Formats: sequence, C-alpha cells, structure tokens
Amino acid sequence: METGGKVMLKVQELRDQFDNLEKHTQWGIDFVERYTKFVKERSEIELNYAKQIRNLSKKYQPKKNSREEEENKYSSCRAFLSTLNELQDYAGQHELVAENLTAQIIAELAKYTQELKAERKSHFHDGRKAQQQIENSWKQLEACKRRFERDCKEADRAQQYFEKMDADINVTKADVEKRCYNKARQQSQMRHQMASDSKNEYAAYLQKFNQEQNDHYYTIIPNIFQKIQDMEEKRIERLGESMRTFAEVDRQILPIVGKCLDGITTAAESIESKNDSKQVVDSYKSGFEPPGDVEFEDYGQAMKRAVSETSLSNSRGESKPEKPTKRQGKLWPFIKKNKGSGPEDFSHLPPEQRRKKLQAKIDDLNKDIQKEMDQRDALTKMKDVYIKNPQMGDPTSLDPRLGEIAQNIDKLQAEVQKFEGWLAEVEGRMPVKSDPPTKRQSAVFETQNNAPVTNNCAQDRESSPDGSYTEEPSSEPPVKAADPEFDDEFEEEEVLPTIGTCKALYPFEGTNEGTISITEGELLYVIEEDKGDGWTRVRRNEEQEGYVPTSYVEVFLDNNTKEPWRDW
Repeated sequence: METGGKVMLKVQELRDQFDNLEKHTQWGIDFVERYTKFVKERSEIELNYAKQIRNLSKKYQPKKNSREEEENKYSSCRAFLSTLNELQDYAGQHELVAENLTAQIIAELAKYTQELKAERKSHFHDGRKAQQQIENSWKQLEACKRRFERDCKEADRAQQYFEKMDADINVTKADVEKRCYNKARQQSQMRHQMASDSKNEYAAYLQKFNQEQNDHYYTIIPNIFQKIQDMEEKRIERLGESMRTFAEVDRQILPIVGKCLDGITTAAESIESKNDSKQVVDSYKSGFEPPGDVEFEDYGQAMKRAVSETSLSNSRGESKPEKPTKRQGKLWPFIKKNKGSGPEDFSHLPPEQRRKKLQAKIDDLNKDIQKEMDQRDALTKMKDVYIKNPQMGDPTSLDPRLGEIAQNIDKLQAEVQKFEGWLAEVEGRMPVKSDPPTKRQSAVFETQNNAPVTNNCAQDRESSPDGSYTEEPSSEPPVKAADPEFDDEFEEEEVLPTIGTCKALYPFEGTNEGTISITEGELLYVIEEDKGDGWTRVRRNEEQEGYVPTSYVEVFLDNNTKEPWRDW
C-alpha cells in the first residue's frame, strides 16, 4: 500500500501535464516503429549478403567439363571446392538470421505497435472525456454564480426603491400612489426570494463541483495516468526483449558458422603440395627418352649428317635425311603438341599420356558393359515373372530389347578388346597371334554371366611395382555354360543378406508362385531391391520370402539394418 501511495503521488504530480504526456507517448510509439524499421533493414542486409555469397559460390563452382574434372585431382582445387560448399552453408545461416529477425522481432513489434496505438488512444480518450466533464461542471458553476450575483443586485435595487417610496410623506394621500407603493413592496420581496433561491442553488452546485473536482484530480486522472505509465513501462520492456532477441538470433548461428569456418580450415590443411606436384608430373610426363648426343658432322669430306638413332625424329618414326642447311624441328622437350581431338587410338599423344587415355577409355567401356548387364538381368527377371504369371505381361515382348542389349554388350566387349590391344602395344606387349582363342572366349563368356568386367592388363600393372606385364596362359579349363533352368530347380539357393526394411502401403494377395501376401502397415525386410522390373524381394521371417510390387511398399535401405523379427 505504501508503494502504491507513492506511485499515486508521483502520478498526481503530472495531473496538469496531460498534453505533455500525450506527446511523450506518441514519441514512444514512433521510437518502436523506428526500431522495427532498423531491424527490417538489417534483415534485408542479411538476405542480400546471403544472396551475394551464394552467387559468388555458384560463380566459382567448377563447370562440368574435362578441364575442371582434370583440376579436381589437385588437393588445392578440392580444398577450394570444399570452401565454396561451406560458403553455401554459411550463406544459409545468414538467411536463417533474416528469417528469425522477421518472425521474432519485426512481425511481433508490428503487431504490438498496433495494440499500443489502440491502448494509448483509449486512455487519452478517457482522459479528455474526464477533462471535458470537469470543464462543463466549472462552466455550470460559473453560471450559477453569475445568476446569484445578478439576483442579489436586483433585490438590492428593489429594496432601495421600496425604502424610497416608504420615506415619501405624500404617498399616502393619493390612491394611485398607494398602488405604486404596494407594487414596490411586492417587487422587493420577490427579488429577495429569487436571490435567496439563487444562493441556495449556487451553494448546492458549488458543493457538487468541489466533490467532482476532488474525484477528478485525486481518482479519475491518477487512474488514467497510472494506466498510461503501465503502458509506457511495458513498451520499454518490450523494446528490451526485442534487443535481447536481436543479439540471441546472431548467437544461435555462431556454432554452425564456426563449423563452416572449421570446414574451410580443414580443407586448407588437407592441401598437399608434394602430392599436387607429383600429379603434375604424372599428368604431363611423356615417356620419351632424352635425345642422345649430337654427332659431329664433317663437312670437309662432303658427308651428309646421319640422323641419330636416339633423336626425337627417329623415335617418331621419321627416317628422311635432313638437309645440311636446316634442322627439321626442335629437339625434345620442345615438342609442338598436336591440336584437335586426334585419332581414336590416341597415337598422337606421348606414350605415357596415351597409356592413361587408353586405360581411362577401357574403364569407361567396362562401366557401360556393367550397366547393360544390369539392364539385361532386370529384364530377364521380369521375363521370368511374366512366364510364371502370364496375366502380368507377355514375356515375348521383352525379347527385342534383350537382343538389343546382347548386341550392345558384344559391341562394347569388342571395343574393350581393341583398346586393350592398343594398350598392350603402348606397353610393348602385343599379344601373340598364335595364342589359342580359348582364353579370350572364356573371358567373354565370364562377362556375359554377370562377372564384373575387368582389365587384365590393368590388374597386372597394379600388382607389379615396376609396371611390367607378362601374359601367362590360363591353367583353368574353359568353363561350360550351365543351364539356368537346371540351376533353378536343383541348386540350393543361399540365404540373401538383408539390405533394408520396408512398410506395406497397401494389401497384396500373393497368389502366384514366387510372390508373398502382405497386409497394409506390415513391416518386412528387403533382401533384393527393384532392378527395374517393378518387383522387390522381401522376407517376413526366416522362412517366408517372395516378391511384392515395388509400388505397394515404402523401402528404407540401410546397410546396418537388423532383421525386424529379431525385435518382435
């Protein structure tokens, strides 16, 4: 109560400062709006900064061409790429700052400003209403006072006139004069009565006005001012909260920004200068032997200079004699590179570069062969499903595509053999023509039976430290093609490992052979994912497994997934 009394006394000190308080509260609202505008501009700066950082990172991202892929093998280029990727995350954090500033400060302060304006308008409306009411009471009091004053003056004049008539000795002698005397007396009495009534009215209204004035200055106005003071304190506290949020929004992104900077630092520390320089040597070494000494040419005996066996022209197969007055080109290493795409066997390149190009071409062809084999396996599986379930499709409709894939595989394998021959030529190991064809046929047969396509030359080069290669005849007998139907009927199928889980989205009645029935919401284990035929192989428990339509389940692949029934 003591504290409330002190606050009330402080409020009463401002009872005559109504206009100044109105100006101050309007300034407070303007200040909130100015701070909101400041935060909004800061948010726009963050968005523009994030956009510029993203554009910068995108501008310097490597283009998808051979030159950029060549540069990616250097650790410094990879570190720069990591820096660009980290900058994308860094820009994302600044976008998050702008988003949080908009949601937590700008939107909240805009809403609060509208509420503050409405509350301020209500309080000052009540204040002006109370002020108007007390002014009207004052005016009425002044009117009663003036009426009482006028009636008193009229009563005095009437009394003076009556006394004057009463003092005159000749008044009693005439009847007319007698009537004037009576009239003056009655007028004086009436005026005194009116003055008495005005006095009573004035006294009553004065008492009422004093009570209203006391309530106005000690109750109504202090209560209004107290509400205005509470409103002002709430506004100040709300501004303080917004400023704390302003700092907290930045503080929240500091851990992620720190991780981005740590990532850039880690990328910088991963740069290996020696390894990069070694990459340059490996990329550009030609494999040519340095030219031998230039022989002395004795022009005194009119002998033509012979071309050195170790000269560059001899290594390139040029056997024409040079003119005695001019040299036929620059010596190694000042070799002018051949521009353009060059022949298919890369014979325009130096030996070492040619070997790398041929090996890369063989690897690409092997990848293409593997893709074709995967498509062939998927179509074969689909054909088997159609054979077992004719209502699902016509198995003969897949034969043209299977034939096309077989032709593609044969073409790609022929390309691999051609490039392997050129590779062996580069390494000085051309295969002997009299070699039995069984080894090559065996290799082709193994590739057609889902064995991964590999390059024997590349494998032997990896296993030999000096890169030498010796082709040894295979000691294994040729492998006969097994009958797939015979294998399906008599060979025991090994248990496939689990590769993930799936959840049934719809019920499925597995009435056909090889399928399994499922119910909606059931959890199963995936043992073979869809190869393009629209079927996924699942397992319910250790004994029940089969195919279900891929569109009927939601698959979650995970190498570390445990079998679901282990936890049931």
